[in-house]
Amino acid sequence: MAIGAMEATPSKSSYDIVIIGGAIMGSSTAWFLSDNNDFNGSVLVVERDPSYEFCSTAHTNSCMRQQFSTELNVRISQFAADFVKNIRQRMGNDERVPELGIQSFGYMYLADNEPFADVLRESQQVQLSAGAATVLMTPDEIKKKYPFYNVDDIVLGSINTVDEGYWDGATVFEWWRRQARERGVEYIHNEVVAMTKNANGTQVESITLKSGEVISCGQVLNASGPRASRTAQMAGIAVPVEPRKRFSWIFKAEHPLDQDLPLTIDPSGIHCRENGSGTYQCGGHSEIDPAVEYDDFSVDQSMWENHVWPILATRIPQFESVKLTNEWGGHYSMNTFDHNAVMGPHTEVENFIFLNGFSGHGLQQSPAMGRGTAEYLTYGEYRSLDLSPFNYERIVKNTPIIEKAII
Repeated sequence: MAIGAMEATPSKSSYDIVIIGGAIMGSSTAWFLSDNNDFNGSVLVVERDPSYEFCSTAHTNSCMRQQFSTELNVRISQFAADFVKNIRQRMGNDERVPELGIQSFGYMYLADNEPFADVLRESQQVQLSAGAATVLMTPDEIKKKYPFYNVDDIVLGSINTVDEGYWDGATVFEWWRRQARERGVEYIHNEVVAMTKNANGTQVESITLKSGEVISCGQVLNASGPRASRTAQMAGIAVPVEPRKRFSWIFKAEHPLDQDLPLTIDPSGIHCRENGSGTYQCGGHSEIDPAVEYDDFSVDQSMWENHVWPILATRIPQFESVKLTNEWGGHYSMNTFDHNAVMGPHTEVENFIFLNGFSGHGLQQSPAMGRGTAEYLTYGEYRSLDLSPFNYERIVKNTPIIEKAII
C-alpha cells in the first residue's frame, strides 16, 4: 500500500509545529494532533529518509510487554494494547484500516540468581497493582508448561501472556502516516541542518533545511530517534541519547518447537521469540557496547556462531540444529541517564520539545507517547496519562527514573 511520494520543499514558510523525524514517534504525534478537534494548527514533518530503511522503527522486534518495573511504563504499554486491539475504531472507523491483534505468547524473563529473582518479584507486584497478569514460575513449573527449556541454572521465571507479544507495528505506523497526511499534516523529504533562536535564547524561531529554506515555527519537536543529540545541538542544548548497536538474527529450526516460543530473555541478555512457520527471531549486542556512528549498521559476522547460538542451543536444546536465514544491525536510541523516555520542554528553550531516548521500548510506547506529546503541544499539559515524570527537567535536577526491565 503506497502512501505517496514526499515533496522536498515545504508549501509554506511558517508552521505552528515542526516535527523533526517522521518515524514512529513523529508520526504518532502527527496523527494524534490531526485527531484532536481542539488542535487546528499547521504541522510540518521533516524526514531525512522517507524509505525509513535505517530507522529504529524498521529494525524493531515489534513486540509489546507490560513487564516493567515502574507503574507508568506498565500503563503506557496497556494503552498500546488497547489501541492496537481497537485500531479501526480509534482511527475513525475507517474501513480501510485492518483489524489487528496481539500474538500474546508473552515475555519470559529467566533469572539465574536470587538478586535478579527478587527484582522479578518486586516488579510483579508493580505490574499486578496496575492490572497486568504477570505470573511467577518455579523451574519445575516452567519445565512443565514449556518443556523445551533447559532450566538447570534457573531459579525463577516471570511471564505474562495477556496483551504481551507480537503486534503489527509496521501497519500501525503506515496508517498513522497515511491518515495524518490525508488530514493535512505535511511531510517532506528533507533534513533540518540549523536552528535560530530569539535574542534571549528562550525560543527557537526558525529552522533551516538542507535545501536552503528557512522555516518559521511555533514549536519544535525532536523526534529524531538515535540522532536526538545532534538535533538538540542545533538549538544549543544537550540530551543524553546516543545510538547503540543491536543485532538481530532470523533462523529456521530443523526441529521446530511444538508450541509458540515466548520472547525469552536469557540471563545472558540474549533474547529470542517466535517468528512463525518454524522460524525464530533472536537479538543481542556485543559485550562491549559503545556509542556508534549514526550510519554504522555493520554486523559482526562472528557473533552468531561464537556467542549467540551456543547460548541459545544450551537454553533450548532443540535449537542445536538451525539455519541462519537473515541478520541485520539496528540502533537503540539509548538514554544513558536512566534508560527511559525524555519528553516535554527544555528548561530554557521553552518551545523545544523532546520525544527521545526510548532505549529499545519505543515502538510499544508510541501510542501513549504520541498521544501525550500531542496533548502537550496543544494544551501545554498531559491530559490522558500524566507523563510529566519523563520530562526533560528530571535530567537537569538529576532525578533519574530507574527502569530495571531493559532488554
